[in-house]
Amino acid sequence: MNIIETTQLTKTFKRYKKQEGLLGSVKGLFHREYEEKEAVKHMDFTVEEGGFVGLIGPNGAGKTTLVKMLTGIIAPTSGEIQVMGYYPNKLENAFKRQYAVVMGQKSQLFFELTAEDTLHLFKQIYGLSDREYRENKEYFVELFGVKELMDVQVRTLSLGERMKMELIVALLHNPRILFLDEPTIGLDAVAGKQVRKFLKEVNSERGTTILLTSHYMEDIKSLCSRCVVVNHGSKIYDGSTDRLFEQYQKNKKITLSFDHPVQFPHMENGWRILENSPYKKVFEVPREKAGECLGALLNLSPVDVTIEEEEIGKIVERIYREGGEGNA
Repeated sequence: MNIIETTQLTKTFKRYKKQEGLLGSVKGLFHREYEEKEAVKHMDFTVEEGGFVGLIGPNGAGKTTLVKMLTGIIAPTSGEIQVMGYYPNKLENAFKRQYAVVMGQKSQLFFELTAEDTLHLFKQIYGLSDREYRENKEYFVELFGVKELMDVQVRTLSLGERMKMELIVALLHNPRILFLDEPTIGLDAVAGKQVRKFLKEVNSERGTTILLTSHYMEDIKSLCSRCVVVNHGSKIYDGSTDRLFEQYQKNKKITLSFDHPVQFPHMENGWRILENSPYKKVFEVPREKAGECLGALLNLSPVDVTIEEEEIGKIVERIYREGGEGNA
């Protein structure tokens, strides 16, 4: 069963073109010129209930605009859209009670309150019964391991602790759909890994449908079996995440740190040096040669080694350049 369906969904914004200088400002008072920008173009998009879908693309690709239409924040210009059987922009209470949104760069917490008081406030907002509130709170507090933080003022929490609270607040009323926009942005490796683990459990154990936008490869690869790539408002890939990376991810980045100056090693075919300082070396190597390259570089006795996937922006550019072949 599809919990989200769109057909030829389009959103066009009209932007004022101001001429330069004071004279241009005065002219704009009497005659304004506008240009139209299609943020989302004729998008056919479906999500099955219980799915975990990654929505990726460069900045300005149309991801946030799509999410805003799915949540009813803005209305589409044309096309059809239904989420859980509702037209989102009607903003019916029955609809709004069945989804939640978490944005990594925006907070819905009340910083002057404790975490416990914040949760109780959202209990009142969503009209939860005492029993439902107690059961859900206990489940998520235990899942996220934040029992000792419940009486702590939100403003004193670390970024990772606040993100856990953001997720608990969003999930407190058992939403059918959870929209996540960069939930791990700014988090360290440990906190990011914890958040991914919790999201995976919420999806598998409680059946919550999750739509995730992220620029972090690890988020997409570890959580989403399916991903949708958007660029310039158009869907250019929709299919298996594994297939996407196998087909379009060409390189890996290897970073080595040293506690002593190291001479630049012999360059092999296909290796590209990105940084060559005495105490740090950064290489970009073809994906299929990453193991061979790493084996050779470990002979230099680094104190730290990091292997990173290509940035999502590069993969999107490659898909767009190659015409999105292999779309499912």
